[in-house]
Amino acid sequence: MFSLSEILIATKGKVINLWQGIIVGGFSIDSRRIKKGEAFICIKGDNFDGHKFIPEAIAKGAKAIIYESTGHEAARTQGKIPFIKVKDTVRALGDLARFNRNKFDIPVIAVTGSNGKTTTKEMISWVLSGKFRVLKNEGTKNNHIGLPMALLKLNARHDIAVLEIGSNHFGEVANLAGICRPNVGVITNIGPSHLKYFHSLGGVFKEKYSMFKYLRKPGIGIINADDQYLKKKIFTKQANTVIIGTGIYKKNDFQASRIECVETRLKFYLNNGYKFSLNTLGRHNIYNALSAIAIARIFGIGNNECATRLSAFDFPEGRLKILKLKGLNFIDDSYNANPRSLVQALEALNNFKTRGRKIFLMGDMLELGKGEDIFHIQAGKLAAKVCDVFVTVGELSRKAFMAAAANGFGYKNLYSCGNSSEARELLFKKIAPNRNDVILLKGSHSMKMGEIIK
Repeated sequence: MFSLSEILIATKGKVINLWQGIIVGGFSIDSRRIKKGEAFICIKGDNFDGHKFIPEAIAKGAKAIIYESTGHEAARTQGKIPFIKVKDTVRALGDLARFNRNKFDIPVIAVTGSNGKTTTKEMISWVLSGKFRVLKNEGTKNNHIGLPMALLKLNARHDIAVLEIGSNHFGEVANLAGICRPNVGVITNIGPSHLKYFHSLGGVFKEKYSMFKYLRKPGIGIINADDQYLKKKIFTKQANTVIIGTGIYKKNDFQASRIECVETRLKFYLNNGYKFSLNTLGRHNIYNALSAIAIARIFGIGNNECATRLSAFDFPEGRLKILKLKGLNFIDDSYNANPRSLVQALEALNNFKTRGRKIFLMGDMLELGKGEDIFHIQAGKLAAKVCDVFVTVGELSRKAFMAAAANGFGYKNLYSCGNSSEARELLFKKIAPNRNDVILLKGSHSMKMGEIIK
């Protein structure tokens, strides 16, 4: 709940049509889904302008309009509600979210990194929700719109907030961390993602690590000591560090050992004592689980309860999720792709026990900058060692096709498609998988690899 005066304080906006006693029940950026009593924020994007939908928002019961473009003031005659003019509605959205976060003295946990953000956020939320009322981002809504919208739902009923911070340009992590001001920060890893904008792994590290500058007391940072960049920051003045890993660094606070894949489950021991089990073949999920365990222990959840919760954890759609559809085995890792996550997906395929063929459908990995050809060539070489049937989807993945062929992969089981629709038809009509085969789907989000099994 926001009063009109709170909105004005948060946004530094100028109000037209001052109506005393106005209380806003929430905020919406979508006129199609706005609820009666909410304020409508007119967000301008590349392909839309929320200002055009002011009349619709008013007709559906908007309690106030937050806008930036001149020329829309005349719409105020359509309803006796305040119009609040701001310089930038996206910035106003973040300002409102920051204001709301500061109204509640509860712990906020933020997760960022190159890979595993959503899975780690979901794991942490799942474990904590056994004891606490947890607010979290929905799905992957982790950008300058999604995170503030999630934070605006924070209310007195919540005990803890777990928020995922995404970024593909410099400064975005700092901006979002400055909005949510976490007490605990997790950086999953540093890998070759969005290199088109970050240019190098050093650039990725600089962007992700900026989150630690915005930690509030007690300012706890979860550090993955197995990561070549993060391990350099084990001892830092910017955070009270909790160290996780698999033993490369000898003084981990939370260490996984005796790691093994048994059928479709990943098992490990914590600090050589307590046994944990995850419903996945992805060994990299060890780090996601260690972060969740560390945070659970910080908030008083014991190993027994934590192990029980993690054992039942259902991995998010499109993240190395093992599926059986119409008698066929799928490893759905189609949500997104970069070189590091592709290697991890192929490791999972290699670990999958089957009497049939291992079929890999690979879509383009995007936003990799100048190294995009090399990364796809490397992927093709690795795929040639793991799978029995290899299908590439897209122009960039054609490089992987050629690399696999050059490394002795027979053309009889090697295919190249232009899009996921072609790949779907090829898979089910020509390759014709059976119940003994396993099919891995992987590619950047816009390649729509997940459509193959929908």
